[in-house]
Amino acid sequence: MLSWQRAHGRHALPWSGSRDPYRIWLSEVMLQQTQVATVKAYYARFLERFASVQDLAAAPLDEVLALWAGLGYYSRARNLHACAQAVAALGGFPRRAAELEQLPGIGRSTARAIAAFCFDERLSILDGNVKRVLARLLAFEQDLARAPAQRELWALADALVPAQASDMPAYTQGLMDLGATLCTPRQPRCGECPVQALCQAQAQGRQAELPLKSRRLVRGRRENWWLMLQREHDGAVWLQQRPDTGVWAGLWSLPLFESEAELLSQFPPQALEPLPRIDHALTHFDWVLHPRRLLWAAAPSPLPEGRWVAPDEWAAFGMPAPLKKML
Repeated sequence: MLSWQRAHGRHALPWSGSRDPYRIWLSEVMLQQTQVATVKAYYARFLERFASVQDLAAAPLDEVLALWAGLGYYSRARNLHACAQAVAALGGFPRRAAELEQLPGIGRSTARAIAAFCFDERLSILDGNVKRVLARLLAFEQDLARAPAQRELWALADALVPAQASDMPAYTQGLMDLGATLCTPRQPRCGECPVQALCQAQAQGRQAELPLKSRRLVRGRRENWWLMLQREHDGAVWLQQRPDTGVWAGLWSLPLFESEAELLSQFPPQALEPLPRIDHALTHFDWVLHPRRLLWAAAPSPLPEGRWVAPDEWAAFGMPAPLKKML
């Protein structure tokens, strides 16, 4: 594994080989539920604006959310900001996974990734790619949707780490690279795998059925109406800040209505201009949004809670991706 990673690993990734806990932490948080190709540009922009954890800690949350907009899972951005402030107050990142795990938004696998990559701590990570690699390597047959099975796999993973602490960065990255490039969910390239001879799933022809995870996501569907209230003289739009919890938490968005009837009960139908429907896919549900534009001259008062935001201010406000695209 170590030899393969050093020769064939994903060394071109912008965070690859870094021993800086700030950069490793930032990449790990961004990579949660997000593809590498998407993360690269955001990672570069964050480092350009926030060169250090102290810079990130000192920034307003709205600026962090604005830079994060489009990556999704916005609780990550809020936790990122809170964690940066905690680390700045401590004077730096702790060196042990157990201490890192106490920081806002840092879970077990992220804490261990920072500790392994930056401080050579001999503990395994267990992200999605690594779970798949180890479940196949060991022919681990327990249901990974269950917490006891995950705890058992953690213990097995920790028993496999290299004896030399200095090998931890290459070993950890090797597991991740193997899962991302060869031991993929479908059509794994077993013939190129450096641990093929040790893989029990490959020997048994069971790659397709492992890892076992019985619980499957049942997607939901939502439908809402968006009010794009716009001033005629300068193009400013009326935005509301979303609550601190839930979808798009903390972001600035258009007023949202549960139904067309609710919207029409507050604003005259003849003044509402239909805009193209938006189909927005989130992890757990598909969201259908029906935007309606209303020029300020035709709008009654009082306005719903919020504030006017002019076009030259839009970039400074954290907005959900569909709204940024529409504007």
